[in-house]
Amino acid sequence: MIEKLSHAGVTSDMAYAAGFLSIGLSVVAWSASKAKENADTDRADRWGMFIGEWAPTFFALGVALRLEESSK
Repeated sequence: MIEKLSHAGVTSDMAYAAGFLSIGLSVVAWSASKAKENADTDRADRWGMFIGEWAPTFFALGVALRLEESSK
């Protein structure tokens, strides 16, 4: 899978950027959900955590892609 991503043009820097973007997006989603929805804090927390859980996956893909790039 990593080799296919690499051949498709996805770089490790893109994966790292997506990881940092998902962290920022989780904060935005949490604050927007807390401010806009007429619900309790638990719902806002779930939105923030849902998006925030993407970050480790993107960082792991970044490491795998970096290893793939260095083996060429």
